[in-house]
Amino acid sequence: MKKQQICILGSTGSIGTQALDVIAQHSDRYEVYCITANNRVEQLAEQARKFHPAAVVIANEQHYDTLKGLLDDMPDIKVYAGAKAIDEIVEAEPIDMVLTAMVGFAGLSPTIHAIKARKKICLANKETLVVAGELIEQLAIDNHVPIIPVDSEHSAIFQSLVGEDDNEIEIILLTASGGPFRKMSREALANVTKADALRHPTWDMGAKITIDSATMMNKGFEVIEAKWLFGVPAERIEVLVHPQSIVHSAVQFRDGSVKAQLGVPDMRMPIQYAFSFPERLPLNSERLDLFKHPLEFYKPDLEKFHCLALAFEAIRRGGNMPCIVNAANEVVNRAFLEDRCGFLQMGEVIEKTMEKATFDAHPSYDTYVATDAEARRLAKEILQTS
Repeated sequence: MKKQQICILGSTGSIGTQALDVIAQHSDRYEVYCITANNRVEQLAEQARKFHPAAVVIANEQHYDTLKGLLDDMPDIKVYAGAKAIDEIVEAEPIDMVLTAMVGFAGLSPTIHAIKARKKICLANKETLVVAGELIEQLAIDNHVPIIPVDSEHSAIFQSLVGEDDNEIEIILLTASGGPFRKMSREALANVTKADALRHPTWDMGAKITIDSATMMNKGFEVIEAKWLFGVPAERIEVLVHPQSIVHSAVQFRDGSVKAQLGVPDMRMPIQYAFSFPERLPLNSERLDLFKHPLEFYKPDLEKFHCLALAFEAIRRGGNMPCIVNAANEVVNRAFLEDRCGFLQMGEVIEKTMEKATFDAHPSYDTYVATDAEARRLAKEILQTS
């Protein structure tokens, strides 16, 4: 069997490192062609030494000399730097699939390049569809490229739809853990710290997505992502707070039947399924014991978690509004992690950015780029004056 060549965008993050573990468990099937990182140059070099990819790319060009020096004794590994190099490497002829695990808006351009190069997309960068869902879906159709979701929730929906062909979806039931502040009052949320927010009750994720989970903006983004992935309007996507994170999501059909995918919280499962679909491969992981896990479901509190409400408003308005929300959210998320912004203040800054940014009902790719820059500038200005 010819080994599938995989390019991992964001190999040093949570998804990337777990993807490498999956590849290591199935080294007879998969091979790493390229790995990329933004700043973690030492970790990237360590991964390169272990997996011997054809190429490595560090997005931050200031780290190029360091990376080159760390891999100087491995001349078979090509070393590149910069965003343009990432766009170009995904087009390499040997690559069979690209795992897009970069964080934020930065994942959009290389995903577009990979689709145009007709690479299978294993999508872990939700911002790509949040920002430019209509554009990405049309490109995938035009280039006959499959987009297989890696997010646990969207993988669960995808798995629930396998074999259903054209059967109509009545409701998508998108589950959410509720984060660490599910039972906390809105008043108490004003005083939470980044240390509090980073203690996610069920998932081990990177800092950015963990904060987004705490504000539930992450779930709002996932609603937008589900809309584009599965062709279902937002009003037919229902968010269920499910603290145990055992039911990863479900689909209700027009006959009332509900299909769900369950499992322990382990991102290697949806990563591996995206790689191997439609085949299921063995995975060295914990098995679900339903005798030990109660299953609870609650409605989300949109007043307390204002960011989720803002995401629904962005969906309602459409156009480039989700792009505006994403850009502002990236700014306040970073500010919160750097102790420059309060927990509740994040939603306030995003809402004000939505009010001030230029709205475009029919954006192009260039519009998205301009919108992202404008919304970031506005969010930073609002943050400084609030």
